[in-house]
Amino acid sequence: ENAAIANNVPPAAWTYANIDHMRTQLQALGLAIDWSRELATCKPDYYRWEQWLFTRLFEKGVIYKKMATVNWDPIDQTVLANEQVIEGRGWRSGALVEKRDIPMYFFRITQYADELLSGLDNLPGWPERVKTMQANWIGKSVGVRLAFKSPPTPPFSKGGEELLWVFTTRADTLMGVTFVAVSAEHPLATRAAENDPALAAFIAECKQGSVAEADMATMEKKGMDTGLKVIHPLTGEAVPVWVGNYVLMSYGEGAVMAVPAHDERDFGFAQKYKLPIKQVIGVEGETFSLDAWAEWYGDKSRGHCVNSGKYDGLGYTAAVDAIAADLEKLGLGEKKTQFRLRDWGISRQRYWGCPIPIVHCDSCGDVPVPAEQLPVVLPEDVVPDGSGNPLNKRADFINCACPKCGAPARRETDTMDTFVESSWYYARYTCPDFDGGMLDARANKWLPVDQYIGGIEHAILHLLYARFFHKLMRDEGLVTSDEPFVNLLTQGMVIADTYYREDASGKKTWFNPADVELRDGVAICKTDGQPVVVGGTEKMSKSKNNGVDPQALIDLYGADTARLFTMFAAPPEQSLEWSDAGVEGAHRFLRRLWKAGYEHLQAGAIAAYTGGELSEAAKTLRRQLHQTIQKVSDDIERRKQFNTAIAAVMELMNALAKLEGDDATTRSVRQEVLEAAVALLAPMVPHIAEALYAELKPGAELKPGAELRPGAVMRWPTVDASALVQDEIELMLQVNGKLRGQIRVAV
Repeated sequence: ENAAIANNVPPAAWTYANIDHMRTQLQALGLAIDWSRELATCKPDYYRWEQWLFTRLFEKGVIYKKMATVNWDPIDQTVLANEQVIEGRGWRSGALVEKRDIPMYFFRITQYADELLSGLDNLPGWPERVKTMQANWIGKSVGVRLAFKSPPTPPFSKGGEELLWVFTTRADTLMGVTFVAVSAEHPLATRAAENDPALAAFIAECKQGSVAEADMATMEKKGMDTGLKVIHPLTGEAVPVWVGNYVLMSYGEGAVMAVPAHDERDFGFAQKYKLPIKQVIGVEGETFSLDAWAEWYGDKSRGHCVNSGKYDGLGYTAAVDAIAADLEKLGLGEKKTQFRLRDWGISRQRYWGCPIPIVHCDSCGDVPVPAEQLPVVLPEDVVPDGSGNPLNKRADFINCACPKCGAPARRETDTMDTFVESSWYYARYTCPDFDGGMLDARANKWLPVDQYIGGIEHAILHLLYARFFHKLMRDEGLVTSDEPFVNLLTQGMVIADTYYREDASGKKTWFNPADVELRDGVAICKTDGQPVVVGGTEKMSKSKNNGVDPQALIDLYGADTARLFTMFAAPPEQSLEWSDAGVEGAHRFLRRLWKAGYEHLQAGAIAAYTGGELSEAAKTLRRQLHQTIQKVSDDIERRKQFNTAIAAVMELMNALAKLEGDDATTRSVRQEVLEAAVALLAPMVPHIAEALYAELKPGAELKPGAELRPGAVMRWPTVDASALVQDEIELMLQVNGKLRGQIRVAV
């Protein structure tokens, strides 16, 4: 949508044009894709089924609606993602961003948190790093939910005692609480600010900050005393209530108990605002000081309770159990398991997305669109200008009849998070032509996916959402498996040089590497001859303008060179640094391969070696050949290490170049090596492999209508175990660590 705004075209036209362009490039690269299964997630025949699932889940309560805090751009009248907020301002308008509460729809993903966490143990084919990232994101923690009593007087309540709830994993430190911090959005903060202009101004300032948890963790911690106090559940002492900019309303209870002596964040906050710090955990041989934070202050494994009355001397587990039991007797707490994972908010105040199938009726409320009226089609003739959601201006989209009572009603104009589309596309590939439902029986034939490939950046969003969606589909009876992907390979990024210029305002203009050349060690823009700044190597991206157009590479060197370089330059899980020299090197190797085959064939066709006396050189080469077949088969099939597979074939070709002799037996070995080398490289360089194999084995290519016969197709080489047997080995003779000679001995 942002690209369409920049180019002043409808997002639909922009998207379909890009799909056509990418399809052409994928076909030019010769990738083995079954194009009959192609689908586009932005087309109604796809998204109608996620609308159908939405209505099913809405009726079951798995999807619900609530108010949520978002980044709001008051100029563009739209919600901004956290990364679109730059130094507190909207990335496009430059306006000061506000935190605003708006109604949004949520997937109740937290209902599946335990299963999503435990299911990671059933994924041995996934990288440990990804599983750890997901486990940390789900963030299961066992602790105590407890309440501080609040006085039955305004602004706490309009009569009757109320409770301020918090969750803590360190109930053993409860006796050291010296203040409680609440979120700026907490109802208590709102009430306290009604007659306190300074507090109201501070809360407004907090609401302009980021709602991203990562930003919260690194930003300066600020707070203000509300003037209110709550009552400690065990000691009965009055505890001041502060508003803290680091407390998230969306996490836990929107309030935290602060124990400055044993939490580093609270320690810094208490020092800044001169709040009491009370030690309640001690470690043998250590001395507590108010001057600076020490790591042992927060160590629950070595510590025991001190200054805690009847809990003194108890270790972490015993103290938590005792305190939780006492709180439960008082009706002020209990043990609880909590997750860091929050429900998935899918409402987007953007145009380009799947319409949420809800109708708002003054009489009936929020009504899901019936299945027979789906899909709710997104109009594609829209050119957004970036100021709000253009659907709000489309009366032909908004105005409709209530599906329940028939009265005039309004369609929901929010669209779904596009992560919803990418959460189930893999399943639709199994039955893209099915128009009778979301999936048919073919889904269970093909699923789960045997091998999934995706970047590590998807570890905690796309991959988690896909696992969640698979379980939703399972519970709807659409699939029988629990997990979507058996094996996962996280490929590295392709990185390339970056170049830019910076204007007086600090704005950077990025230049494509193809438009830059080095002159006497200085990077120069080719078009104007002026210098540019070298920005280092970074992931290829549109924002840094450092992408390489595959088509230019294909036009210059051919598709196989592009394929060989990308497979050879680095292991698949590591970053690949783009190198023109590396591309040229890959091209030279393919030319050498072709030349070796051509020169061999100049002496006439010959069958591959099947038996007979061999020279030592030929024996050694055959041994290396079958070792290579063994290694490449394992590298590709099991290890997924294509770069080492290619390197092994390159070494084999170097050895072949050293084989001398033109007698029939030697030439038959050369034929065997060439046939195998070409077949081993075929997955990486299919075009040249097919052409060369047809030359090496006349009639091997299949033509339309040709009869399938032995030898008519390229077959994967098999290992000749007898060729691996070594009759002799060479021993090195050393005296006092110095090489004195070598001898060959029979095995």
